[in-house]
Amino acid sequence: MRTPLRTGVLVSGRGSNLQMFIDLAQKGELPIELVAVGSDQAGAQALARARSAGIPVRVFAPADYPSPQAREESLLTWLKERQMELLLLAGYMRILGEGFIQRAGFPILNIHPSLLPAFPGLHAQRQALAYGVKVSGCTVHFVDQGLDSGPIILQETVPVLPEDTEETLSARILTVEHRLYPEAVRLLAAGRLERSGRRVRVAERSR
Repeated sequence: MRTPLRTGVLVSGRGSNLQMFIDLAQKGELPIELVAVGSDQAGAQALARARSAGIPVRVFAPADYPSPQAREESLLTWLKERQMELLLLAGYMRILGEGFIQRAGFPILNIHPSLLPAFPGLHAQRQALAYGVKVSGCTVHFVDQGLDSGPIILQETVPVLPEDTEETLSARILTVEHRLYPEAVRLLAAGRLERSGRRVRVAERSR
């Protein structure tokens, strides 16, 4: 049996995706061991979810550090002390710097509520509605130093209905996120993600 990947999660808000990872890991339905949850917000609801699950947490508030680089240095040191093998961003509202990514030594994944490269950044669902698109969705991607700009792993569409509000569209996209993000993690854990430049290929299952 494959050893679960030692996995950390970075959060900034309520932690819906974090809770999904906690639940799947506890049921043995995801090949990860959650060993660290970090946040830039001391009051993030996600931290309470992590504490309830017995996962070590730490806050890296920007005000506590002289520079973003110093904060990221502290974060990276902590993650490496936790022997990190995979880092998942789950509503983390900070862009990780190039130095952090280059020195991490472990894959970093994120999920975004749009069909990237459309509507990166904050309020993607609001952007989609304002633009008048007929189809939205979500994207799991490797993280680079840009804003939601890393190589795309998986995408899935969600129709935009005429009566949609930001809240209703967000809720339907979130349902898909909770299926797509774990699938990307399973593929990575199985060694089935092959990167070539910006392209990510899902390899066939090993025989």
